[in-house]
Amino acid sequence: MKKKSEENNSQVNEPLMAYETVQSPLSVVFGGQFANPTDFELLNLARKGISKKTLLALAKKLSLTIEDLATVLHISERTLQRYTPSTLIKTEYADKAIELARLYERGAEVLGSSTAFTDWVKTPNYAINGEIPFNLLDTSIGFDIILDLLGRIEHGVFS
Repeated sequence: MKKKSEENNSQVNEPLMAYETVQSPLSVVFGGQFANPTDFELLNLARKGISKKTLLALAKKLSLTIEDLATVLHISERTLQRYTPSTLIKTEYADKAIELARLYERGAEVLGSSTAFTDWVKTPNYAINGEIPFNLLDTSIGFDIILDLLGRIEHGVFS
């Protein structure tokens, strides 16, 4: 009679974590359905709206507080808290959440990891007059400034 350990010699025992996929911010917004959604899929999602549950999952993925998220979306923190998890957030808020997810994906691509971008976006930056990049995300112009800055970093321009 063989011992139990001898019977399983042909099985590979490796940790599962090494093979799990990491969800991108956009896949969180889509509930894990799409890895690389098209612009039209993003447009349709913004028009349809995003549930509060999805919005909070995005905030968690991006290491943001509800207060941070409310600031970027231009919605009061109290209003956001009052929504039920299944409530669909209006188009203008969904659009801003998608823009935020796209920015974080771009930042992770340029800086090498989502952790590096999260740290970078919350650190004062000389290239933008000592401002904290995250503080610029309350306007579309601020998003453009940060995306431009990431492009400069990617191409090796002093930033």
